[in-house]
Amino acid sequence: MVSVLESLGLSARDQFRGDTGAGIGRVVIMHGASANVIWQTVDGGEDAGLCSLAKGLPVTPVAGDWVVIADRRVVDVRNRRNELRRPHPYGREPQVMAANIDLVLIIIAVNLDLNQRLLERLSMMALDSGATPLVIVSKVDDAENVEDFCAAVKQQVPDVRVIVTSAYTGEGIDVVRAQLPLGITAVMLGASGVGKTSLLNALEGTDELTRTVSRGGEGRHATSTRKLYRLTAGGVLLDIPGIRLPEVVADQRSLEQLFEDVEELSLLCRFRNCHHDGDEGCAIAAAVRSGALSRQRFNAWRTIRATATLENAETPRERRKSRGATRGPVD
Repeated sequence: MVSVLESLGLSARDQFRGDTGAGIGRVVIMHGASANVIWQTVDGGEDAGLCSLAKGLPVTPVAGDWVVIADRRVVDVRNRRNELRRPHPYGREPQVMAANIDLVLIIIAVNLDLNQRLLERLSMMALDSGATPLVIVSKVDDAENVEDFCAAVKQQVPDVRVIVTSAYTGEGIDVVRAQLPLGITAVMLGASGVGKTSLLNALEGTDELTRTVSRGGEGRHATSTRKLYRLTAGGVLLDIPGIRLPEVVADQRSLEQLFEDVEELSLLCRFRNCHHDGDEGCAIAAAVRSGALSRQRFNAWRTIRATATLENAETPRERRKSRGATRGPVD
């Protein structure tokens, strides 16, 4: 029998597995100084409600956090195994959007122009969190260029799985559902109007309110709060409102994962402080000239390096040492 905590996404990856579970719950929605929480009671039952936040918490809770409840107050926030973050709009500490997630569903609509910068940045956010990114191409019933669109997506994020879906015809919905078994917490990311709530409706048969979105992508999307849904497939899904093009808080590891081919080329440059902007002996420039690396991908890599806030960045020499890589010949 599935316990309350397991139905909320608890898995062996969560560090408090040995606790009895009494008074432990998961944050569903934050309301300023209060949190909407579902928790397991002493007798193994379920309770839910709006809980105030005790003073002195180690962090401010976010949707997806595991918390301790006493007298309908959040008295502790359990250690997070990961965080999905973006920069604060006013230059403060990075903003944590969600916690303790396993899968990031990046939703993009085939009937809208592909926003390559947004796709790259959302992929970076997913990789930085330590979760697995998965691109969901939505609204395939409303377009004729699905194959070309998906090819463009794969060119931007070649190592990320892509699933095509239609909430209208049901195409791909079972494939997505299979990614969300018991113990998996997923989060949906994507701009307004790409069909996140429609995907949720198709997965669960729910009736979350949606409104018509123009073909230009201007969303009149009804989702205005972060919500955590327990799915019939066993997992949980965190729905986050549509976001605009974000900057990226990322570490060197996530940049290397997304642009592994370009990073590997950078290790072959003649000079370790190569700026990859016309420098002599630049292996990346040579690859672009030969056609081995597309200029579009190189420009995307360079733009993200310039705009991302890289944490724990390493020099090329340090990366070679940590990887055990050796310098190869430069043409």
